[in-house]
Amino acid sequence: MKKLSVILFFLLATQMVQAQKLERIEPMFWWVGMHNPQVQLLVHGENIASLETQLNYPGVTLVKVHKVENPNYLFLDLNISADAKAGKFPIVFTQQGKKKLQYVYELKNRDQSASRIQGVTNKDLIYLLMPDRFANGDPKNDVVKGMQETKLNRDSMYYRHGGDIQGVINHLDYIKDLGVTAIWMTPEIENNMPLASYHGYAATDHYKIDARYGTNTLFKSYVEQVHAKGMKVVKDVVHNHIGTGHYLFTDMPMKDWVNQWPAYTQTSYRDQPVMDIHGAQADKKRMLDGWFVPSMPDLNQRNPFVQNYLTQNHIWWVEYSGIDGLRLDTYPYSDPVYLADWAEKMRAEFPTLGIFGETLVNSVASQAFFTGGNTVNGGFDTKLPGITDAVLKDAIYEALNGKSGWTDGIYRLYATLAQDFLYQDASRNVIFLDNHDMSRFYSMVNEDIKKYKAGMTLLLTMRGIPQVYYGTEILMKNYSNPDGLVRSDFPGGWKGDTTNKFKAEGRTAAENDAFNHFRSLANFRKNSDALQTGKLMQYVPQDGIYVYFRYTDTSTVMVIINTEDKELSLATSRFDERIGTATTATNVITGETINQIKTITVPAKGSLVLSLK
Repeated sequence: MKKLSVILFFLLATQMVQAQKLERIEPMFWWVGMHNPQVQLLVHGENIASLETQLNYPGVTLVKVHKVENPNYLFLDLNISADAKAGKFPIVFTQQGKKKLQYVYELKNRDQSASRIQGVTNKDLIYLLMPDRFANGDPKNDVVKGMQETKLNRDSMYYRHGGDIQGVINHLDYIKDLGVTAIWMTPEIENNMPLASYHGYAATDHYKIDARYGTNTLFKSYVEQVHAKGMKVVKDVVHNHIGTGHYLFTDMPMKDWVNQWPAYTQTSYRDQPVMDIHGAQADKKRMLDGWFVPSMPDLNQRNPFVQNYLTQNHIWWVEYSGIDGLRLDTYPYSDPVYLADWAEKMRAEFPTLGIFGETLVNSVASQAFFTGGNTVNGGFDTKLPGITDAVLKDAIYEALNGKSGWTDGIYRLYATLAQDFLYQDASRNVIFLDNHDMSRFYSMVNEDIKKYKAGMTLLLTMRGIPQVYYGTEILMKNYSNPDGLVRSDFPGGWKGDTTNKFKAEGRTAAENDAFNHFRSLANFRKNSDALQTGKLMQYVPQDGIYVYFRYTDTSTVMVIINTEDKELSLATSRFDERIGTATTATNVITGETINQIKTITVPAKGSLVLSLK
């Protein structure tokens, strides 16, 4: 009986050893010379916690090994000294002194190229696109064996259509010619979900470009090619949630890796409890800890291991690829204390990195609350430079579609801008008229070309960093009911498309009219210090006409918006404070010289952009 027990124990021990397997270490590699000498490695493998960890490399110290609830994880705290050199070394996992597993870790030298990480500022014009719906440059990766979603159907708004990073690379000249200076793609990292994961916001691997878009190497090459054409790259990152297919959800390191509830609890989608001085903690918890949707588990950013994982991942992508800016998805839903710490750590490593957060809220005060350095949030500094200015977007729509009243129509736009004092610097906000989650601009102005041109004029001459959604320049339209309807393919991006709207000959007369208006104004903006970094002076609207100026010490641009259904004659003496000694102007769109500007004729529902002389 005793002999049988020994045999059984030996067999069990053998099975335990055989069960040990190393799945991954993240980050897969790191760099010497980082501002923060600490890095925490996540080690994932079957029963990995039963092994001991050893490493030996000059300048690298294994400070602590964290064993957590799930024995399939270890977290290794490493300190990389300032004199550590780039190189490779083994991380060895042993049992009873015998080596069982090994991972060869690499420390790389940082890329110190001057052209890297340029930042995103009010000098830029951002072009937002969805890679699955923009252009298919590599049909071989349309369907990838082994991934959950294997259907490709361009006739469905829910299935993948085959667009990819190579498709964007193939059309960089088109984007640059538009006057664009920065490209923002919806998330490119792996979303290995059963259905409708083309949008990219349900990550299943934080360190891997989705194979249907390309590879990590191709993404890095994409950034380099964008830079070579004088443009920048914005990467979309998500702090708030992951997809249910992520290994960090299917095999969680610990129970509180995600926010847990007795029963499924969805966020309230209400930002007010986060800032409400009268608010209930229960409402705040529902907003911050509730799940966005059932397929996107809500990450617990109060967990220090979650914090390290996300922050290091974003640092890794910036250093690896040289991207210039980050757009932070669903910003108000994440833990504000963590996000402030995140921003501080990112800027410590990359002082020039551009950062802006998505805050689809309903008031200027609410937007300002989330921005850094202001005076409206009780002294808490979010360290967030700018936000997506949805309130200004709504005000522009009211200006174009509403009827003038004391607070309505064009007056709403004036009043919204008059509240810019709530921000430390409103010019760091990203301004926009639509995106992948909203009805397209051309539909929202009832396919009125005059309103379209006025909206584009406002977008490209207003303070802030303008962002345009792909296809807006060719009058792509539809309402977000559901979202898939505003995520149509760019015509001409696929072999066999009957029309190619990347080319003038493929566009209709109306589309070329819109395209040329946008392109002329965008390229003027690219070379206008007044529109890029100039101050803004606005005048109270009168008789349906709104006038504002963008100006520096050396140049002045005058913008006139007529919201009335009739042509109007505008006497300009009221604006002498800003016009100064200028007596003539150039129409930026037409190139026409205006020999006198004491009175200016403004077309019905028209807009003018005048460079004063």
